[in-house]
Amino acid sequence: MPRKSDARAAFGALVAQTARRWRRAMDRRLQPYGLTEATWLPLLRVARAPSPMRQKDLAASLSLDGSSVVRLLDGLQAAGLIERREEEDDRRAKAIVLTASGRRTVDHVESVARQIRDEALKGVSDREVETASRVLAHICRVLDDGEGGGR
Repeated sequence: MPRKSDARAAFGALVAQTARRWRRAMDRRLQPYGLTEATWLPLLRVARAPSPMRQKDLAASLSLDGSSVVRLLDGLQAAGLIERREEEDDRRAKAIVLTASGRRTVDHVESVARQIRDEALKGVSDREVETASRVLAHICRVLDDGEGGGR
């Protein structure tokens, strides 16, 4: 068991490594269906949003600039997975909506995500997952708070 200071020193790298491996596992399983993180992740974000997302909201959630999201959405729309719809209150703003094909694709991605999650967390108790989730949520809040204040 590493010393407390060793565990703290390695924590950030371990979180990053875990995230990369998790994404790589998703990409590997979804690759036969022509899906990569650049396609499945935006589809999940759109599907999980409580209301139709705008391009700027999707860009923020993916940490991408607007022009990158426009190209990404052009590809998803050309593939028949999303539609951009004018919003009634602001015709310049476009809401991103999944098509029926997009919904089926998201359902498949969600199924693969569940399988990977179940495999990755096998042998880890619900209590341990809850603790880890609280710790990671706390870290996200601290880091988000620090972004604007230069801390």
